[in-house]
Amino acid sequence: MLFIFSDVISSVYPPYRCYTKSMKAILALGNPGKTYANTRHNVGFSVIDQFAAEQGKHFTDKPKFFAELAETSHGNEKIILVKPTTYYNETGRSARAIMDFYKLSLDDILIIHDDTDLDFGKIRTRRGGRDAGNNGLKSLHNHIGTDFWHIRIGTDSLTRRQVGDVNFVLSNFNSDEKEIFTSWTVPTAIKLIKSFLDDKIEPLSVKL
Repeated sequence: MLFIFSDVISSVYPPYRCYTKSMKAILALGNPGKTYANTRHNVGFSVIDQFAAEQGKHFTDKPKFFAELAETSHGNEKIILVKPTTYYNETGRSARAIMDFYKLSLDDILIIHDDTDLDFGKIRTRRGGRDAGNNGLKSLHNHIGTDFWHIRIGTDSLTRRQVGDVNFVLSNFNSDEKEIFTSWTVPTAIKLIKSFLDDKIEPLSVKL
């Protein structure tokens, strides 16, 4: 009788299914505060700020994640936009906190950062790779590993040889570079973000 009763219940009330909404995180490297807002080291922040603005989203400080966060969606996925407040060289702490809380894997993470090994006007996407002396990437590798997708935004120019690496990455673009960065680099990087969200990202190199 119990078996029969169970069959009746199952036919009237189908088994409950739990659907979990998938999620991705886009994390940009940069330094917090107005002092660094328009520097070459903060190109990742500039890109993610524009992406958030196009979505009508705003960042809110979330100390437990060592970051400012904004939330949006893409299809059925929830998207977390992350601007670490740890300063550039400790970015991995924020990434680790985000991944642990939201139970994300490296497949779910996209990193956006400047790259002094690439000429200004070039962008590359790749998965994994070495830190190449980039302390932000080194922090990420130490905290979450290396096998994530990233968008590398080239910033190299003759100025770097004239002023040295530290002064260079903390300097602002000149007027011509700023125009190119705003009109080409940022929109191109946003297209690549969308390819990641569509699961269509692949290794490539694009240039102006």
